Amino acid sequence: MNAAAIGLFFTTYVRPALDILLLSFLVYKTYEILVKTQAVQLVKGTLILVAFYAAAYFLQLTTVTWILNVLAPGLVIAIAIVFQPELRKIFMRLGQGSIFRGASRPRVTQIEAVINAAEMLSSIRRGALIVFARNVGLKNIVDTGTRLDSLISSSLIVTIFSYDTPLHDGALIVQDGRIAAAGCFLPLSEQQDIRKSFGTRHRAALGLSEEADAVVLVVSEETGALSLAYESKLYYGLSPEQIRKRLGELLEFPEEDADEVEETTVAE
Repeated sequence: MNAAAIGLFFTTYVRPALDILLLSFLVYKTYEILVKTQAVQLVKGTLILVAFYAAAYFLQLTTVTWILNVLAPGLVIAIAIVFQPELRKIFMRLGQGSIFRGASRPRVTQIEAVINAAEMLSSIRRGALIVFARNVGLKNIVDTGTRLDSLISSSLIVTIFSYDTPLHDGALIVQDGRIAAAGCFLPLSEQQDIRKSFGTRHRAALGLSEEADAVVLVVSEETGALSLAYESKLYYGLSPEQIRKRLGELLEFPEEDADEVEETTVAE
């Protein structure tokens, strides 16, 4: 094959294929980010406004079109203000998240160790705050605590939270299948309608879930109740089985891990 034939083959077949593949990848990743940051409502609202404007334009509704043209700049600013948390999450994912490679997830056996530790801490009324990082990086959070980079084990988690160690007041960060750090400080939630009975741990868990896609497990020191915070919401008073199921869904365990935990449960 001469150079002209190779160039024709590239132009006719390879370039269109690359174009379609890259566009498909970008569309998929955009959809993934929108869904995980709950920004789908933003897209839906924008599409409704665009459809409304298109209908007014084609039907030649002069007054409506003029009003929309006048309000358009203000609507853009209003959307940016109203959906500021969602937009912030999107840009945080683009800046911190790993788009081209998936982060290592903790295995089911490691999550079992965390849940077992949470149950033990709950029984003795010791508070705990355990963060599971997902796609958005938590380097700024990890830097506020003490780096450990250790294996996940129930005994270590119980030791950190059940005694008055220097690390027991902060959060423990699970990242890339290991305990990255402990004694970390989390941002407090800015929501005004939080139950007054919730303490600092619950507010901190909710605050991080508002800024990142992390999942936060909370053990209440007052009641021993177990809770999960993710996607800007707090789910209070969950059972260990409910937490196990939700963590499995949120952390996307592979099928072999799910089979492994089922076999372990049957053996027990």
